[in-house]
Amino acid sequence: MPVIVIANPKGGAGKSTVASNAAGYLARKGYRVMLGDVDRQQSSRRWLDMRPAHLPRIEGWELEGKDVVKPPKGVSHVVLDTPAGLHGKKLEAVYRLADRILIPLQPSLFDIQATFDFVQELRKLGKPVPELAVLGMRAKEGTLSVEQLQHFLADLEVPVLGFLRDTQNYVQAAARGASLWDVAPTRVERDLQQWQALCAWLEQ
Repeated sequence: MPVIVIANPKGGAGKSTVASNAAGYLARKGYRVMLGDVDRQQSSRRWLDMRPAHLPRIEGWELEGKDVVKPPKGVSHVVLDTPAGLHGKKLEAVYRLADRILIPLQPSLFDIQATFDFVQELRKLGKPVPELAVLGMRAKEGTLSVEQLQHFLADLEVPVLGFLRDTQNYVQAAARGASLWDVAPTRVERDLQQWQALCAWLEQ
């Protein structure tokens, strides 16, 4: 049962968007998925509460105000949304639980600096080391900020799973408790293409 943690020390990086859509993809593929949320804002849990009953089921892992421990049995995949500023004992607990850690990253100087420090902090936590990967968020192709982000990622020595564009498709789907895989493919074709490498990584 792989535990996939979505983490970044910066707020507003898109963690809940990635977590909910990752869970939605795995559920659509027929896996029994559990979505946990240790963020005080509980964005992923609220999204799950809005999810229509006719869509592929995603189990909720109730974690509000609790320590992160081993997830319940009976599921094939766990996706865990985490808060900004995750550090110290809570970060170590999540690190020990994780099989993979996905780091959403926006193309801004402050996000880049915070992510570099975060990756170094993860690497100091020792073995066993979860598989790390980075995902560019709200990226506009051909802009200087994306070029700077690509240059930074080349030096980070962490696999890059792609770049997701800034689009209202995520906002509109989330407002209905849905993921990209719960709407007509023709409406989100470009976005589904951007998720291909990430989807393969989720199913490894």
